Amino acid sequence: MSRINTNVGTLIAQRVLGQNNLNLNTSLQRLATGLRINRGKDDPAGLIASENLRSELNATRSAISNAERADLVVNIAEGGLQEISGLLTELQGLVTSTANTAGLSAEEKEANQLQIDSILQTIDRISSSTNFQGVKLLNGTFDYETTNISTSVSDVTVNGAKFNGSSLDVDVIVTQSAQQGKLALDFGGTAVDLGGASSAFTIEIAGALGSRELSFSSGTTASDVAAAINTFSDVTGVKATANSSGVVLNSIAYGSDAFVSVKVVEDGGIQGAGIFKFEDDDANTAKSSAESTFANATNGVKDSGQDLGANINGVAATSDGRTIRVNTDTLNIEMTLTATASQTLGSISALTISGGGADFQLASNVDISGKVSLGISEVAARKLGKTEDTDNLGTFFNLDDLGSGKTLNVVDGDLENAQKVVEAAISEISSLRGRLGAFQKNVVGATIRSLGIAVENTAAADSVIRDADFAVETANLTRSQILSAAASNSLILANQQPQSVLQLLG
Repeated sequence: MSRINTNVGTLIAQRVLGQNNLNLNTSLQRLATGLRINRGKDDPAGLIASENLRSELNATRSAISNAERADLVVNIAEGGLQEISGLLTELQGLVTSTANTAGLSAEEKEANQLQIDSILQTIDRISSSTNFQGVKLLNGTFDYETTNISTSVSDVTVNGAKFNGSSLDVDVIVTQSAQQGKLALDFGGTAVDLGGASSAFTIEIAGALGSRELSFSSGTTASDVAAAINTFSDVTGVKATANSSGVVLNSIAYGSDAFVSVKVVEDGGIQGAGIFKFEDDDANTAKSSAESTFANATNGVKDSGQDLGANINGVAATSDGRTIRVNTDTLNIEMTLTATASQTLGSISALTISGGGADFQLASNVDISGKVSLGISEVAARKLGKTEDTDNLGTFFNLDDLGSGKTLNVVDGDLENAQKVVEAAISEISSLRGRLGAFQKNVVGATIRSLGIAVENTAAADSVIRDADFAVETANLTRSQILSAAASNSLILANQQPQSVLQLLG
């Protein structure tokens, strides 16, 4: 067909040239930016996926930064605790050396007390001054706030708690009572009766701490027998109480590791029913029949205690004597129940956690599962080494009681309890350092490693979706250049075609 007004070939060539130029521009843009997706129209679904991945990537990088910051915070706290640990070790030596009363002058004791006062002051100073950007770390700032503590709870430590809302109630259900090791020696009266024999009644009393062999003559009262046994309570871990028929022995501590053992070395012809255990469901009632007569107890009679069994907020607790603990992602708590509460089955509204703790955001998602909470208790002298006086139950000492003029001072105070307090304080600081170390190693360290891998994988996924493949785009560029040149030549030819029509006019 030979028409001039409408050159269809030119239109086709123009359309194809425009498409080729568009493809050429697209390849040039992708090669210049390095991105396959530069606008939403390039790949709408891919753009949405890429933006989500980029958001996740930035959040994950921030979580890594948070974890690194948490490590720095704990490092500073650990530094302060390390110094306190060294001071407590020195304090232990001072208490022990001052107990050598026959070899020390009064002036030396006073000098040791001055050192102890200085140590206590330094501990308080470290507790109040250790900080990260002005935030105090060891003065109780990051300790948990507890309210409504039940009278059934004698001691509690909250190491970690996560909860939505303003507070978390902690409930305990006692499923098994805590028990002491317990035996009764039935003399048949209030005194040892050897039936007129001149020999002695010799027994070996043993407990979790050690043993002692004691001998009693005929006529020794049950009260004197109990007093003699109690003289060595710190050595054996056993206390004695006299009653109308003899003596009751019980371990000072509760739990399966505590026990009372009585071995009769020489019965001396003692009168009485023998050695009794107590009812399994009633620690105050002796069994109706003796476990052994005195004459047959040459191999010993032993009774062990029992650990407390309990659930805390529905989670089975591990226990040691009257102390129970749980360690879950949402609650890490340790508490000691009173003797009465630990022997009474039933539920206890123990306490309410109303706030506090150090919260670290260690995941990309800001929710309760991405948060890690850590409690750091105050380590001032008045807060460390809480120990109950075994001779006066209900009376407690702490490290501050070792100060000048106080109950446990080394000049004229109670050095036995002073050493127990220092040992308890050392144990508390060591446990806190261990817990912080575990947090750094197993939580922070693992978080940084796992989030680092997540960053790599997320970035790789975003790259696959959004980044340009240079090999492909270079090939496309070459193709588009060739096609564009071909289309340009075709357009020239198409524009020349109508001129041949003029030849028909002659």
